[in-house]
Amino acid sequence: MTSISIIGAGNMAGAIASVLAKGGASVQIVAREADKAAEVAAAANGTSAVFGDALTGDIVVLAVPFAAVDDIKATYADALAGKVVVDITNPVDFGTFDGLVVPADSSAAAVIAEALPGAKVLKAFNTNFGATLATGLVDQTTTTVLVAGDDADAKQALIDAVVAGGLKAVDAGSLKRARELEAYGFLQITLAAAEKTSWTAGFALHA
Repeated sequence: MTSISIIGAGNMAGAIASVLAKGGASVQIVAREADKAAEVAAAANGTSAVFGDALTGDIVVLAVPFAAVDDIKATYADALAGKVVVDITNPVDFGTFDGLVVPADSSAAAVIAEALPGAKVLKAFNTNFGATLATGLVDQTTTTVLVAGDDADAKQALIDAVVAGGLKAVDAGSLKRARELEAYGFLQITLAAAEKTSWTAGFALHA
């Protein structure tokens, strides 16, 4: 059985937990607020823990804002060595809402991979809104999760878990492709924030 630890207890954490639990994965929700962690975990028939407690999953999903990554590194750097770490962040500059806070030739995933050299870092879920993960649909098309990373086995493990949960998943290439995925995610966010599209919408992949 695939075991997943999700750090975070917001909408994305809940939606991802639901998808992976549907596929038979065991899910642990880790958050600073014990009540919130327990609530999200219960919805996915999983377990909960307080931030700082041990991570039980072989795959660890960082369902937090990019600004929280430093705290995760400080708390869990040793524990994440050897694990698959899934970065879902979009490093938006919320001061200007007109760019990303990582260098143009880099990505949040690359920054995380450098900070956690022992981990197998993947980029995934950042091009999906929580609503399209929860419903499994973008309009009438099955939601697709794009997955980038340098470790083929780690990518396949996540892809298999997503597909088992009823969604589509596509190997988007090496971790270098995280830069394009984050630009794609940023575009979706800016369109929704400007009310050009809704927060329940998304781009559909037909293949």
